[in-house]
Amino acid sequence: MDQRVLVERAQHGDHDAFAELAHMHVSRLDAAARLILRDPDLARDAVQEGFIRAWRSLPALREPDAFGGWLRTLVTRSCLDMVRRRGHRAIEVELNPADEPAMPDPSMTLADRELLDTILRRLPPDARAVVVLHHYFDLTVPEVAATVGIPLGTAKSRLNRAIVQMRSHLAELDGDPASIPGGQLA
Repeated sequence: MDQRVLVERAQHGDHDAFAELAHMHVSRLDAAARLILRDPDLARDAVQEGFIRAWRSLPALREPDAFGGWLRTLVTRSCLDMVRRRGHRAIEVELNPADEPAMPDPSMTLADRELLDTILRRLPPDARAVVVLHHYFDLTVPEVAATVGIPLGTAKSRLNRAIVQMRSHLAELDGDPASIPGGQLA
């Protein structure tokens, strides 16, 4: 069924339509939340909180076609709210195959995922959020800024600093950041 129709039905209180919408988006949002928070349990909580926020404010959504981006924004902000509530203490949990996101990227080898996990773990959560949104969701920097709720210049500087830090961490771990095709890290 068309997402727009599901959103319109959900706006009128149809729980089944909302459940179908949630099912369409949960895997990718869970994977992004895990990358941002580095804790599978917190990630699930953030995704759930984002869905609760969406259900409560869904009647006010004016553009049903914008549901996916709007939901992504709610979940991203839930992730960052969790980090703030926890007092900026990083919770680091190693990802193992059982914890992998429901939609793994088949183009990455296990070694590549472990290297990326190690590098992302070293970034602060706000920088991880910007990197994940830009590279995992393919958002433009202005879209990242709007999603996180920060000025465009702040998004640009966070992304730039994060990339520099990631390259530096890669150089420490691997010795040669130029070995990544196209210089891309995520």
